[in-house]
Amino acid sequence: MKYAKLLKCIRKIPGKLRNFNIFSAYGKIGFVFVLLMVLTGIISVLFMGEAHKIPSGASLEAPGLIHPLGTDDLGIDILAQILHGAFVSIQVGFFSAMLAGIGGSTLGILAGYCGGWTDKLIMGICDVMMVIPQLPLMIVLGAFFGPSLRNIILVIVILSWSRPARIARARVLSMRQEGYIIAAKSYGAGFRHLAVKHFIPGILPIILVSIIRLISKAIRAEAGLTFLGLGDPTSKSWGVILNRSINFSGIYYTDYWKWWVMSPLTVLILLVLSISFIARDMELLFHNKGDKL
Repeated sequence: MKYAKLLKCIRKIPGKLRNFNIFSAYGKIGFVFVLLMVLTGIISVLFMGEAHKIPSGASLEAPGLIHPLGTDDLGIDILAQILHGAFVSIQVGFFSAMLAGIGGSTLGILAGYCGGWTDKLIMGICDVMMVIPQLPLMIVLGAFFGPSLRNIILVIVILSWSRPARIARARVLSMRQEGYIIAAKSYGAGFRHLAVKHFIPGILPIILVSIIRLISKAIRAEAGLTFLGLGDPTSKSWGVILNRSINFSGIYYTDYWKWWVMSPLTVLILLVLSISFIARDMELLFHNKGDKL
């Protein structure tokens, strides 16, 4: 089968992760928390309807049985907003990381294999992207493209593809010197054959870890952009909740900040930390296995 090696490599990844004991204590807690966020986000979209937009209680109601995390100034349940915000953040993080990881690694493979002006051009752009301060550029691009989740994903991808590209290029440059690559090229193997049969399986573990790290970065970036008012104001993401709560007049002179500000901020921090713990454990796992799947 033409893509047998690549498919075999992909199938082996879940096998390595099937044993929950490969994760450290922090990794296990992080895995459970991320899974919980994914499930609650899906539940909020499928079963909670417009609860994150429609008032269901008194204005600025304190946490209680009906509203476990209280309500905002419009009487909208904060827990419903946070659950919906989990879906938005994970959606943005996943698609941004996948696009940046796949696009960046593809360019990295091209740069490492082709060399010459192709390598210089791609790596030159990477150097520029890594030197430019990302936060100001992210704000400028976010304002230029306009407030929407699709534009936020586009901005994050533009600013995130360079790292996977450099990682893939370095790995391909190393693999080019291997005997089996030289032998395959001597028998007439072209770029497509080498990429599918050798390069992609060889870089898949480290690119997978890079994508997981990019998810954490994308979630932070989405929260930051929406907090600054550059996201979709109707999305009810965590950044939107924080923006509305902090801009509420006299928020810190009352007890409202305890549930309106701290709730989304705490969940955001925990999700980012959880993804970081998972990425660290997977990086150690693949490193100890010699990057061989």
